[in-house]
Amino acid sequence: MLRVSLAHEVTDDLVSAVHRLLPQLSGSARLPSRADVEEIVTSQATTLLIVRDDGMLAEAEGDKPQGRADDAGGPYGPVVGMLTLATFRIPTGVRAWIEDVVVDTAARGRGAGEALTQAALELAGARGAQTVDLTSRPSREAANRLYQKVGFELRETNVYRAVPQSPGGADQANP
Repeated sequence: MLRVSLAHEVTDDLVSAVHRLLPQLSGSARLPSRADVEEIVTSQATTLLIVRDDGMLAEAEGDKPQGRADDAGGPYGPVVGMLTLATFRIPTGVRAWIEDVVVDTAARGRGAGEALTQAALELAGARGAQTVDLTSRPSREAANRLYQKVGFELRETNVYRAVPQSPGGADQANP
């Protein structure tokens, strides 16, 4: 059974899951420190959604549940995916952006990405967002099909990126 929840506290399990999942999304991304994950989880602007597969409790490497418990006190399965939702107010209204969606290779095709995306859309709506945007590389064909399936429409727009300069003149990406 897949279960989406908001990450409310940073545990070793959560940091390990982020470190396991992020390289499956981007080979060039730097793994965040525990403090970085804390900042994401505690920020007013970002929400880290995770999906657990409770059906994998005893599957993972043949282990039996180790007494781990969720907020309801029951055992929980491993984190098999994550998504970050950024929600913010700008002069034209409340907007939301979905970033860093990744589902573990072993769990793909079972609805985890859709469950995460639907939960993010519902949360964004509850927070008053007028629109939710995301980007996805064209090579991620399954992800692109999923986003269209849940109601995202491809926009004709240009996406630009710049590396900000620090006050001392050195860029942020290469201090």
